[in-house]
Amino acid sequence: MLQTRELFDSLASRADHLDNQTLATAADALSACELAVTACAVGMLAEKEADELRAAINRDLNCADVACATRRVLTRGTDADHALLAAQLEACVMACEHSHELCAQHAPQHEHCRLCSEATDRAATACREVLRSLG
Repeated sequence: MLQTRELFDSLASRADHLDNQTLATAADALSACELAVTACAVGMLAEKEADELRAAINRDLNCADVACATRRVLTRGTDADHALLAAQLEACVMACEHSHELCAQHAPQHEHCRLCSEATDRAATACREVLRSLG
């Protein structure tokens, strides 16, 4: 399996202040987040109290879409639009925080919420690290 870091290392050029390890860590965290929040939303839909979990389901689905878009913008490589990337990363941090907020509350009752909560926290942290690198 091709590693994310290898992909970033293979790109012709990158901005000096965006190191490949930071980008690879963020891309991997976003990918894991997208998977976790999607699975969590499906898990909540299967719960008998799914109606009560509607807000958390919506936040998870929003987070999945934003994480996917962020990962795609992040991995475009050369000539990145730093203003757009920063805005996308900030939106992703917000989506992760919103998903995390409710899933962390449900984590004691639902394993999928615990896993989701952890994944959204890692993704938000990774996005913040890229934002710091952007300056």
